[in-house]
Amino acid sequence: MTLPILFLPGLLCDADLWTAQLNAFSAERPVAVASLAGSDSVAGLAEAALAAAPRRFALAGLSMGGYVALEIMRRAQERVAGLALIDTSARPDTEEQSRRRRALIALARTGKFKGVTPRLLPLLLHPSRLEDPVLTGRVMAMAARIGRDAFLRQQTAILGRPDSRPDLSRIGCPAVVVCGRQDELTPLPVSEEMAGLIPGADLVVVEDSGHLSTMEQPEAVNAALAAWLGRLPA
Repeated sequence: MTLPILFLPGLLCDADLWTAQLNAFSAERPVAVASLAGSDSVAGLAEAALAAAPRRFALAGLSMGGYVALEIMRRAQERVAGLALIDTSARPDTEEQSRRRRALIALARTGKFKGVTPRLLPLLLHPSRLEDPVLTGRVMAMAARIGRDAFLRQQTAILGRPDSRPDLSRIGCPAVVVCGRQDELTPLPVSEEMAGLIPGADLVVVEDSGHLSTMEQPEAVNAALAAWLGRLPA
């Protein structure tokens, strides 16, 4: 059987984050998107994803999905045939990022959860995509489907994640690091850092893209993933 791919979505994202990738690769191999909404720790999210995953698989994670992917590598690297880290970081939060997360958690707990609003879209998308009503509508709809309670769990999990940089040199499978050139949330230097620390990793920069490159520039991301998959065992 052709190697399956397990996709891990980001904060306030669901399977729609990966629609273009599912469409591109599902004809040639099994594909699945893990739910990352049920635990308030990265360890718990990784264990749930592993419990539902095939015995051996290729693993791709975007943003928070990348944090969970790195936890999976710590727990079950022998099951992962290849790793794709997209618009993510191996670093823990800075103090400023932690403060911002805690403020959002506090707002959500007082009943002021609004998901992804138009005000937040500039952090997620390239400026040229902000006037695309279909794309912005999809992003906001994902957040609405995830909802407040899962958002609280996800933010708590992200706050508690470890520094994964010391583990990167132990990754032994073929890896690719992908980043939108204009990613505001996980800027290109953190992807360059990861690619430099993972032995043999490829770095792919997606032009004219912000944080959600799988949706903003799906053809470029699919090309990067196809090249990566070509390096993996069948």
